[in-house]
Amino acid sequence: MEIRHIYIPSVFTNCYLLLDEERGALAVIDPGDDISETLLRLCADNGWKLRAIFLTHGHYDHVGGVSALRQAFPGVAVYLHAEDAEKDDQLMPTAGLGPLTLWRDGDVVPLGALQVEVLHTPGHTRGSVCLRCRDALFSGDTLFAGSMGRTDFPGGSEGQMTESLRRLGGLEGDLRVFPGHGGFSALERERQENPYLREAMGL
Repeated sequence: MEIRHIYIPSVFTNCYLLLDEERGALAVIDPGDDISETLLRLCADNGWKLRAIFLTHGHYDHVGGVSALRQAFPGVAVYLHAEDAEKDDQLMPTAGLGPLTLWRDGDVVPLGALQVEVLHTPGHTRGSVCLRCRDALFSGDTLFAGSMGRTDFPGGSEGQMTESLRRLGGLEGDLRVFPGHGGFSALERERQENPYLREAMGL
């Protein structure tokens, strides 16, 4: 498993490439703006095959590059939770993304030989998810290094965020944490130092 980070300065968002190196199967997580040329070049140079676009939630700064990627890679599957699908406003423009594969809590999506587990973690949006693959946790805008996602947008909920953070804090192991914004972290570090996670866990 290889993880590559692409920072998207136009929307201040972290985009990730998740790769099964053995089979060349690639997924893009949260393309917040157009990265199609970069990805076309990487796939051509390395023999990778883009299999999926994984969206942790439907906000514009996480989905803004989907249309360009669909044009560059026709037929690629796009995954989003149903609670964030078919929205048509400036903050969450998901109605125009085209056909979606709607994932649910507990789904396991294969990517080559990798298995990507879906954790429904509402709070930032109703359809927010985190994705766990081996020792990596892609936490979207639920868990940040030292902080958490905002709950004051439409569809946000402080109570749901608390429950979602409690769930993440209870995950087994010291997972590497790859959030939607800001720096990377590790789950054990967040358990020890993140005041929002600690409060949610009753520590």
